Amino acid sequence: MRKVKKAIIPAAGLGTRFLPATKALAKEMLPIVDKPTIQFIVEEAKKSGIEDIVIVDGKSKRSIEDHFDSNPELEANLRNKHKDEALAEVQKTTDINLYFIRQPYPRGLGDAVLTAKAFIGDEPFVVLLGDDMMKSDVPLTKQLIDRFDQTGASTLAVKRVPHEDTAKYGVINPSAEIQPGLFDVSSFVEKPAPEDAPSDLAIIGRYLFTPEIFDALEQTKPGVGGEIQLTDAIDSLNRTQRVFAHEFKGERFDVGSKIGWLETNIEYGLTHPQTKNDLRQYIEELGAKLSKEDAAQSPKKTK
Repeated sequence: MRKVKKAIIPAAGLGTRFLPATKALAKEMLPIVDKPTIQFIVEEAKKSGIEDIVIVDGKSKRSIEDHFDSNPELEANLRNKHKDEALAEVQKTTDINLYFIRQPYPRGLGDAVLTAKAFIGDEPFVVLLGDDMMKSDVPLTKQLIDRFDQTGASTLAVKRVPHEDTAKYGVINPSAEIQPGLFDVSSFVEKPAPEDAPSDLAIIGRYLFTPEIFDALEQTKPGVGGEIQLTDAIDSLNRTQRVFAHEFKGERFDVGSKIGWLETNIEYGLTHPQTKNDLRQYIEELGAKLSKEDAAQSPKKTK
């Protein structure tokens, strides 16, 4: 069986939810404490055994390429000042086989994946979305690869969400749980209204595909939002070959929204060796301050 060694990271979105910060800065470069979100995604792929990664980008994304390029002046400065720990962190970003392809027009996630067809060739591959950061003992991408090694079939990651949130996601209609956490799927629905959602199992930002997904994408017509929807192509592929869904039991952080990005910074900051103690103290002090303010604003009881 062919091994999964290639990955696509779509990064061509305009990042409108983070304007004005993303007017000139790639959304994927917004930091979680001290590391850009896209670096977490690249590191997950690398830890999962991926050897070659293509980032599908767009205009105003040059900062991503610069981040993963070498910076001899900075490295020399850190070396001369004996800042060995910082130097090691900087050099880590260049120890990756990265390639870049431009998506000319924002035609949707499906089109972004199709843009990388020539890079992938006739091989299985994974797709990692930058808006989703995952936390688990075994990287989610590696979990999908392990499933593929068993089944040889396309497999995507799903996670249970509150039923009222189904309109934010692609959702699966499972026909059977063939192994614990592995579902055979009848159909895939893009952003269904809660009353129409076939389940609470939402597709999250990790996919493993056989190369036949490209044929499905080429035949997919624009769907929701006038874009080429990856979920529609997956549903089409499922009619000709089995597509499985793997339930992720770890933690997922949505860094594509303002509140999700803030929450992720706090969570990561509470584990970062340089920030965890001070941040915990600040949160405790802030909690005490807010409690006092709430108490002062509460109406006093009268006898």
